[in-house]
Amino acid sequence: MTVRTAVKRPARTRTRVRDADTMAVTAFVLGLVGLLVMNLLLGPIAVVLGVLALWRNTARPGRARLGIVLGAADLVVLACLVTADGTWSWGLT
Repeated sequence: MTVRTAVKRPARTRTRVRDADTMAVTAFVLGLVGLLVMNLLLGPIAVVLGVLALWRNTARPGRARLGIVLGAADLVVLACLVTADGTWSWGLT
């Protein structure tokens, strides 16, 4: 007769997954905000955080992928604004 014990995940693994989940959500939020302001800064950060979250096996892969897509869209929007306006900053005037 064998006794089964519950296998607990080490605290380090749980912390790593929780950090990856936080990175996925942060990538999504930064990518979304980056569509409106600070595209040049927030876009690449969203892409990097989304990739890191996927690499660390997040429980929220959809949100991480969406953060990557939105970060890339930030850079596309910035490129469109730069070509239309001829400047790195954009305004209403």
